[in-house]
Amino acid sequence: MNPLLSIVVPAYNAADYLDRSLGPLARFGTRIEVIVVDDGSVDNTRAIATAYAERHPAVFQVVHQHNRGHGGAIMAGLAKARGLYLKVLDADDWLNPAALATLLTTIDRLEATNGVDAIITNYVHERVNRRRKYTRYTSLMPAGRAFGWDEVARFGRRQYLMMHALVYRTELIRASGMSLPEHTFYVDNLFVVTPLSHTKRLYYLDIDLYRYFIGRADQSVNDSVMVSRADQQLRVNRLVIAELPHPADVPAGLYRYLLHHVEVLCGITSAILVRAGTRAHLAERRAFWADIKRETPWVYSRLRRGVIGTSANLPGPVGRQMTTLTYHVARRVVGFS
Repeated sequence: MNPLLSIVVPAYNAADYLDRSLGPLARFGTRIEVIVVDDGSVDNTRAIATAYAERHPAVFQVVHQHNRGHGGAIMAGLAKARGLYLKVLDADDWLNPAALATLLTTIDRLEATNGVDAIITNYVHERVNRRRKYTRYTSLMPAGRAFGWDEVARFGRRQYLMMHALVYRTELIRASGMSLPEHTFYVDNLFVVTPLSHTKRLYYLDIDLYRYFIGRADQSVNDSVMVSRADQQLRVNRLVIAELPHPADVPAGLYRYLLHHVEVLCGITSAILVRAGTRAHLAERRAFWADIKRETPWVYSRLRRGVIGTSANLPGPVGRQMTTLTYHVARRVVGFS
């Protein structure tokens, strides 16, 4: 019998955190499988992950590969997954055990009635030297029953779906054709948009499942790190826009959310290019918006009408100052820090 849930753990030089993420998962037995993808680590990650697989071979397996980046590690885990549903757990984060038990019970019950395409749960920012921040969706969707996109309310500017909130049906991910680029950061946006575009039947489980460990100087979402990787943010943003379905092909509520997601992402990308500050980066920003206007004019029109899209495109030095301000607002929306 297949496990209810596959948990894919991309792990690169994660030795300092791996016991915290893996330790609580052993108690769930064969209801889950945990696929740790050692992405070419040069610290003790491989040894720690292998020890879990040796002690609990029915639960843990380890994939060793040359470094392929976060996206390559997720794709390697997806290729091995046997669970009915799939969750990505970054190696420096962790899942609340009581909430995970509730999720598994819910999956078991849902499968008796044909299941759902995606389960949405809450997540918690475990912020270094700051208070926790809780992201919940109680005002947006009904809890405790299956529903469609027509029952999802409009997301506010501070409301957003991250990878941490999503548990997808494994076969839906595969059927969506999701392909995450290797050696590229910020691919979690593709993990949200590509499979989500294929969802119809949803379930909101009002539990604080995912613990997102945030605020360290070396993280990919640290401000200075994001500026140094502006090219990768831009690449992912272009790929996300390319994945958007035509509005006639999906439920109105779904398309409305996808545009909301893309609007925030475009605002962040524009602002990062401004903050990088070179003529080349500013030229990239102009080309980015020109490409959206040419290739997907209906998306361009919607984005430019929004607050973030408008602020991200004001001309001159004052416009660049407004873009930077918008960036800080968008970062709070997404919860990077």
